[in-house]
This record gives sequence, C-alpha cells and structure tokens, in this order.
Amino acid sequence: MKSLLVTAALLIGLAPAAVAEPDLETPALSWQDCQDGFQCATAKVPLDYDQPAGTKIDLAVIRLPATDPSKRIGSLFVNFGGPGASGVDRLRGRAKWEWLFSAELRARFDLVSWDPRGIGRSATVRCFDSVEEQQNFLNSIPVYPDTAAQEPAFYEGYREFVRRCEAKSGDLLDHVSSANTARDLDQLRKAVGDKKLTYHGISYGTHLGAIYANLFPDKVRALAFDGALDFVGNATGHGNQGTTVPLDTRQDVPRGVAETFDQFLKLCAAPGAKCAFAGGDLKKKWADLVAKVTASPVTTPDGRFDRVTLISTVWDALAQPETWQDTARILQGVWEAPASLRAASADYITNRFEAYNAIQCADSDFPRDTAAYTKYGKSEDERVPYWGRPVVYDMMACAFWQGRDADRYTGPWNRRTSAPILFINNRFDPSTPLHGAQDGAAEMSRTGFLTVEGYGHTSMYVHSTCAEKVKREYLFTGVLPAQKTCGIDKSPFA
Repeated sequence: MKSLLVTAALLIGLAPAAVAEPDLETPALSWQDCQDGFQCATAKVPLDYDQPAGTKIDLAVIRLPATDPSKRIGSLFVNFGGPGASGVDRLRGRAKWEWLFSAELRARFDLVSWDPRGIGRSATVRCFDSVEEQQNFLNSIPVYPDTAAQEPAFYEGYREFVRRCEAKSGDLLDHVSSANTARDLDQLRKAVGDKKLTYHGISYGTHLGAIYANLFPDKVRALAFDGALDFVGNATGHGNQGTTVPLDTRQDVPRGVAETFDQFLKLCAAPGAKCAFAGGDLKKKWADLVAKVTASPVTTPDGRFDRVTLISTVWDALAQPETWQDTARILQGVWEAPASLRAASADYITNRFEAYNAIQCADSDFPRDTAAYTKYGKSEDERVPYWGRPVVYDMMACAFWQGRDADRYTGPWNRRTSAPILFINNRFDPSTPLHGAQDGAAEMSRTGFLTVEGYGHTSMYVHSTCAEKVKREYLFTGVLPAQKTCGIDKSPFA
C-alpha cells in the first residue's frame, strides 16, 4: 500500500508523511440501545483497503455516552489489548471501573470500543466447527513443552492448529493485521464525527495506537498508551531477530516476569502482609514447591497442578495484583496437599485464542525453524529459571502460520504526530516490562512517560487514582504532564 514517495523516503532513511489512503465512504452508525446505558451499532468497512469498493465486513461497535453533554469533548476510543479481546464485552464490563475511567472522564467523553476485525462479532476468525471441538483441541496442547522430549508433539499440535485455521478462515487471515484495524479505527473516528482521534490503548492496544499514529500522524488529538510494547521488537525485531529469536524472548519478557515475581515474594514476606504463602525463605519455598509438583502432580480444590500448570498459573496471576492474595492461598494449598493424579480441564468458550494468533502472526516476524525454539527453550530456561522457557513458546503457531497481510505495518515509527503521546507503564509489569515500554516511547517522535510505582499489567489491573488523574488531564487537554511518577492506591497484600 506504500506509495513510491514513501518507498523512496524509506530507502534514504527519512520519516515520510502519512501514507495516502484511498477515498472511502464513511460508515453510517445507527446507534441502538443495548442495555445499561450502552448503545450499539454496526460499521461496514472494506475487507481489503486496496480494494475499497470490494467486499465489506461488519464491525461490532459499542459506546457509553458522556454523562455531561454540555462539557463533552468527543469520543474516547478504547482498545483493551490482547490481541483477541472483545472490545464490546470489555467496555460493557469495565467502563465504570473508576480507577480506569473516572466519573470525571466519563462526563466529558463518549467511551467507544469495538470488536476489531477477526475478533468476537467482527469478521470472526474460526478454526473449529464447535465450541466443544475447540475446547477439546486446545486442552490437548500443553501451555508449553516442559522438556525437549515434549517439543516434537508440541510443534505438531500447533501445525495441526494452523491447518484448521486455514481450512476454516481462509483468505480472512490475510486481512486481519493491526494496520488494517488502524484503518478501521480511522473510519470509526470519522463515523462519530471527530476531526482527530482521542484514544486509550492498553497492552497490545499500544501497538495498534502506534501504527495509527504513523499512518495518520495529522489525525492525532491525544493518545494514551498504557502498558506499551517495543514496537520495532514486536514487528520485526532489532537486526536479524525477526527470523532468529522468538518474539517475547527478543523483548525480554522473562525479565519482566521474574522481576514482578520477586516483588510478589518480597511483599508476601513483609511484616503484616495478608499472604497465605508467607513463612520462611520464600524463594526456597517456591523452588521446593516447583520440585514437589515436578516429581508428582497434586490436586487441590483449585485444580490439578504439575510444573507447567503451576508456573503458568502464577505467570497469569502476576498481571492482576488484586488477585495476589488468592494466588498466595492457591500456592499454600499446593504446598500442603498430598500427591495426586486426578485430571482436571479448563473451559474455553471464545475465539480469543484463534484471534490472538491470527493478528499477532500477521503483525510480526517469527522464526520459521523449530530449531530456534528448541535452542532458546534451553538457553532461556538457564538464563531466567521458571519464566524463560514458557515465554519462548507462547506464540508457537506463528512459526507455521501461512496467512500474510500485505498491508501490515513495519515502520517507520517516528513520524511527527499532530500532538504528543503519553506512555504509562508500571515499574513491575510481567507482560509489558518497563524496559520495553521505554524502548517503544523512544522509537516515536513526540512522547512523554509516566511510571506507576506498582506491580501488575497496565492501569486496567493496577489501581492508581494518581495515574488515572494524570491520564485524564492529558486526554482533556492533549498536553503532556509534568508529573513523571505515580503511586498505587494500596499494596497487593494490604
């Protein structure tokens, strides 16, 4: 989709102006009441922006109107990340979380979200014929191979998953990149009547926001990036990393996980902490616990835990500090439980897994040779015990993925935007580590940075009245804050 002018600019190392987009018919949104104060609509957009008059797809859109229309600024578009999360469902469930969207913020903006293409109700990527088939298949693949001997079956499981996606979703897989979602977002911006975009991107939503800012730099009013990625690292990797190093490994996510888990143990051991796992040397207790379930899985009322399940459970829980007390209780339950071999399984009822892979594999370069994963599985396990190995395999499908979006965006990332962009990141984030967010901010041209002195993934899960206020004032004015740090409302084990 790049013009000859853009191509020439890239060859001589310049940051070109925004890519010229074809004239498009703005979607008409017919808002209908959909309960609890929300309004819903459907937007029609091109499947392929290279053929804007061709096939159209439907995007499910939702909004919560501003509570004070007399002071309304416009629409605040929200992408909750993933990729793969339903924006419709998440806005409905989270719009009134005061630590994320305060009453003051909701008074002045319509909150708007949508199911991006490939997700939920919008041109859904499907890889299975039924929910039951989906659940059975996904439950048959471990979260990651715990040993080298388990790798061949793990790789073959993902090859089969990719084959099913190709069979069920076909050409759709060639059009679900975040670049096309950014073009959809610009169509939605026009559909609600905003001259420029006001946006809150969370986690992977920051990658979408960065693409938007570089495709449409003159349409930026205020963009808040909450839990950001290293955009170069995510799309192509630095140097030759894109074809040699697994994605989250090259962004050193294991470091973020390990640092956050160290804080979990430190806070758990603090005097007065409400932590069921407390007592003795917690690093040794954790190592002994992993050794226990490695030798023989145990079953508690919370489920069956082997090494992979235990490590995966903690890794997932680190994102949400408000669950840390419950996680500590689960760990203590495993610590006290006798060995058992009873099996358990988990439900899986959405297409989030399929969409996650379809979008991430379309957006990024990945090693295609399984030898790279085997190599890093071993070296990362040694470099960052417990957390290094799982991260290597967390996007395994992309090694075999065949869908390719010709319009995906790989840079440049530093086009000068019409307004500066605010980055917000927790100091200890297991999913988007602080060092990666700092790299992402440095890759863009006009940015400010707010560090939240907390633990967990994004302000969606880390309660900070201070950070919400700073974000809110920036979204009101478009002016970067002078403030550089914020505290959290309470400790996870308080």
